[in-house]
Amino acid sequence: MRTATTTRVAALLAAAALTTGLAGCGGDSDSEPAAVTSTAANGDVYDAADVTFATDMIPHHAQAVQMVEMTRGRHLDPEVALLADEIRTAQVPEVEQMTDWLTAWDVDVPATSLDHANAEADGHHMQGMEGTEDMPGMMSADELDHLDAASGADFQRRWLEMMIEHHRGAVEMARTELADGHFPAATRLAKAIERSQQDQIERMQGLLG
Repeated sequence: MRTATTTRVAALLAAAALTTGLAGCGGDSDSEPAAVTSTAANGDVYDAADVTFATDMIPHHAQAVQMVEMTRGRHLDPEVALLADEIRTAQVPEVEQMTDWLTAWDVDVPATSLDHANAEADGHHMQGMEGTEDMPGMMSADELDHLDAASGADFQRRWLEMMIEHHRGAVEMARTELADGHFPAATRLAKAIERSQQDQIERMQGLLG
């Protein structure tokens, strides 16, 4: 998945690595080019895929947490309520972790409904979430509004179906990071997301029957 963020960061990293690339231009022209990486002030060595993974996964996780918040005050089967709590417990710290990476890398952190500045806003419309429409599994504002308007068993069914789709998107993004990423902490997180969310997908499918 190539986004504007990927393109911008790749260009910046390529420019930073230009001197090294020129020094090696006399080598075998048929050899595979090395991945373009950059080193942050704190010593992190990362590439454009790592930046894209964190930049995109932050709003993706934020929307999942938003969907969990929409279950508050609803009557849910115990298994569904437990799953919602697990999603919130796992994904909020992961957002904080990825935010720390982007801050260390001097990359803009995307605004989400989890931000303090947006705490008073209408979270169902994901204020500050521009540019997320093409991310796999992301719900539109209309889809969230329809979910919010549902009640009883219809809400639970819609929530499970939408969260399955959302999780599948996260798994796809995690696999892209595993294929292309360089930063060890990011690839570890991607592996954890792939494993945990695939497990949750299977559980939700079972709950739908």
